[in-house]
Amino acid sequence: MFASLKITTRLRLTLALLALLSVAMAALAAWEMGVMRASTREIATHWLPTVETINAINTGTSDLRIKELRHVMAVDERQRAVVRAESEAVMAATRQHLADYRARVDSAAERALLQQFEEAWGGYLRVHAQMLGAGPGGVSAALLDDGKRQHDVASALLERLIALNRDASQAEVRTAEQAFALAARSIGIGVLIALLVAVLAGEWLVRSIGRPLAQAVATADRVAAGDFTGHVEVRGQDEAAQLLRALSRMQAALAQTVLAVRRNAEGVATASTQIAQGNLDLSQRTEEQASALQQTAATMEQLGTTVRGNADSARLANQLAKRAADVAAAGGQVVGEVVTTMHGIHDAGRRIGDIIGVIDGIAFQTNILALNAAVEAARAGSQGRGFAVVATEVRALAQRSAQAAREIKALVGGNLEQVAHGSVLVDRAGRTMAEIVGSVGRVSDLVAEITAATVEQGSGISQVGDAVNQMDQVTQQNAALVEESAAAAESLRGQAQNLVRAVAAFRLAADPAEAPAVAQPAAA
Repeated sequence: MFASLKITTRLRLTLALLALLSVAMAALAAWEMGVMRASTREIATHWLPTVETINAINTGTSDLRIKELRHVMAVDERQRAVVRAESEAVMAATRQHLADYRARVDSAAERALLQQFEEAWGGYLRVHAQMLGAGPGGVSAALLDDGKRQHDVASALLERLIALNRDASQAEVRTAEQAFALAARSIGIGVLIALLVAVLAGEWLVRSIGRPLAQAVATADRVAAGDFTGHVEVRGQDEAAQLLRALSRMQAALAQTVLAVRRNAEGVATASTQIAQGNLDLSQRTEEQASALQQTAATMEQLGTTVRGNADSARLANQLAKRAADVAAAGGQVVGEVVTTMHGIHDAGRRIGDIIGVIDGIAFQTNILALNAAVEAARAGSQGRGFAVVATEVRALAQRSAQAAREIKALVGGNLEQVAHGSVLVDRAGRTMAEIVGSVGRVSDLVAEITAATVEQGSGISQVGDAVNQMDQVTQQNAALVEESAAAAESLRGQAQNLVRAVAAFRLAADPAEAPAVAQPAAA
């Protein structure tokens, strides 16, 4: 509700509130001062005169007692007459004070106590009159005692009246002091409340006015710095809110304008970059094509020379292929003979292995017989000792024969494996030689065909060389045009990038914080 108030209305409300607080403080102070004034008036107009009157009555009773004693102690009639005259004056003044006091009494308890005092005072005055009326030596001790007793009773009642009025006056003083303390506290609390309300009202006024203005200044600074990403929060309907709404509309309009300019600039920059890059690539490809055509022309010339040389070489190769076919056929026959020989070697090796097996068996049997002979010689004792020595030697020879037979068998076995492997290789060589003979025949036929084709290629390559020379001339002309187009596209790209950099200084909420960099074309 307060946010919708205008600033002038807020100022008027704040000033009115402060004025109302001032009036309230003045009214409170006036009321408290009225309370204290009433208490002071009560003390000044009632209790002080009452206390003074009672004190005067008390003084009068004391003076009468003194004058009574002076009258008793007087030595002549003249002194007694003076004392009687003074006593009459004191009694008249005291009666007047009693009348004044009686008029001020407003409570039943005090009135009853005053009545008791007047009765006691009357009794004392009667005794006092008897003492003053007696002649010299006419005052008895009993009369003195009765006068003292009556005076003490009246004095005691008077003291009670004095205490009653003293307590009442002190209570009124305490009431006045309490009223003053209450007034001081009330005024202090009122001042604090007024200060608090004034501070809160001032703070509210400062915030309600200063915060929107500060927000407006910050928004203007941010927009001036090119930052359109911030959100302008607007509350209320006052002048500051209207200013913020205007700034928000201005920011939105500027953001749309800058966004449109940025997108168009980026589109132009991208298109110009692509054009420049395309022209640069086209220029490079054109130059490469021209260079390739030049190389192709030179290569075609070399190829023509090479083809002619190949034709001569093909004819020579055809002759060599025929000779190779004859040599391969002769080699095939030789390999066949080698295969037959290897088969014979393999069969002989297998027979040698069988013979070595027989020798190994004989050596084993000889070893067994020598062992049996050694056993029998051991049984014969000393007579068979010489036979045992012979049996031992025979056994040793049999073992060496068996060991040699095993070694020979191992060597023969290895040779047989190598011979078998050689036979396999020779078989493969035979088949390979047969294939070589067939291949050489086919190669001879192919070389003849290549010779005829090479002659035809020489004629075609000569025609291709002429066409490549014409393409090279056209490509050189295209390269010159592409270089001019690339220079124009590069100039357009530079201007578009300058525009993009100028617009990139603005930050928009819909785009990244920083404008994307424009792609640079690849270096030539």
